[in-house]
Amino acid sequence: MKRRRSIPWVHRFSRPIMIGIATIGAVGTGYLTVTKLTQGTAICPISGCDVVLSSPYATVFGLPLTLFGFLAYASMVAFAIAPLLVNSADKKNLRTNLENWTGLLLFAGATAMLVFSGYLMYLLAFVIKVVCIYCVASALFSTSLFVLALIGREWEDVGQLIFTGIMVGMLVLVSTLGVYASVNNPRAATQSDFVITTSSGASEIALAQHLKQVGAKMYGAFTCSHCQNQKRLFGKEAASQFDYIECNPEGKKARPDLCQSANIQGFPTWEINSKFYPGEKSLQELADLTSYQGSRNFQNTTLPGY
Repeated sequence: MKRRRSIPWVHRFSRPIMIGIATIGAVGTGYLTVTKLTQGTAICPISGCDVVLSSPYATVFGLPLTLFGFLAYASMVAFAIAPLLVNSADKKNLRTNLENWTGLLLFAGATAMLVFSGYLMYLLAFVIKVVCIYCVASALFSTSLFVLALIGREWEDVGQLIFTGIMVGMLVLVSTLGVYASVNNPRAATQSDFVITTSSGASEIALAQHLKQVGAKMYGAFTCSHCQNQKRLFGKEAASQFDYIECNPEGKKARPDLCQSANIQGFPTWEINSKFYPGEKSLQELADLTSYQGSRNFQNTTLPGY
């Protein structure tokens, strides 16, 4: 009587583990997608997250990149869980077929995510030059999913597996380079497009000069729409009067070191009397926070877009 060979633990538990990892990834990318669509500020211990989320690389075909990440993780959950939903003994063949097909889909999906995450890590290290914990976590998740998809089952046709991996990897890499081909110089493209069109009244200029005198600082990024709104609220003349610190390394006169040392987590953030106030502020709010005693006959009394 032949002794039945025991199933390696990784073959038994690879799919549940992948479901867990992909679920965490889906929750994270889902949260970032909602944050991006609602123009909110992502909770992050370092300023790099907001820099990345507001960069030109964070949008694809007019949609948040994180939305595509969410769909990728959700697909991985579906592929991993499909065979586990078939438990009846009379459907053993169906489960086997599902395991085979979804196993190949899991490998192809994980390969695509691994290659794309690798490209994003290249952008973080050499182009954007900031650290984003969400991006790093997603890269680790993608790597884990790839390893589990590779070793989580026995492969009858290794040649087909290698061919699939090479084709998927090349397709993703070429597609990614094509999508981002127009984003050659994010600094020049974005900053040249942003022009303060609103004008400043005497009160706006006086408030801006007062902010400089009391040492108030605005931390922001040139790719941040909220920061642009804040400057438009002051107007063209007044916007250049107060201290502004550029946190995006690709921006003009950027000082990301100051933003990191101040632990700036979102843009814009105002520093007033050693206290930090995140988000756009009306001119009245800034006047109150700095005990401004001058004229408050502001021309722009509402935040742009509200």
